[in-house]
Amino acid sequence: MKSMITLNYPVECDGLPIKDIALRRPTVGDHLSVQKMTASDAEKEIRLIANLSELPPEVIYQLDMKDYAAIQKVLGDFLS
Repeated sequence: MKSMITLNYPVECDGLPIKDIALRRPTVGDHLSVQKMTASDAEKEIRLIANLSELPPEVIYQLDMKDYAAIQKVLGDFLS
């Protein structure tokens, strides 16, 4: 099951506009793969979101903070 997040401020990936991001539910394997990284918590979260959305981290870096907060909420809802 995926959750769709409509971006208030679309971004681009390979020259194509991204207006929506679909996040799949995380697995234990997703969690373990980011926990093994030697990175900050913020970088781990970005990598997890990139994996769940099947987008490169560089796309996540472009997100407006309002859109990023909406994605964080969906991620948190998956875990509660």
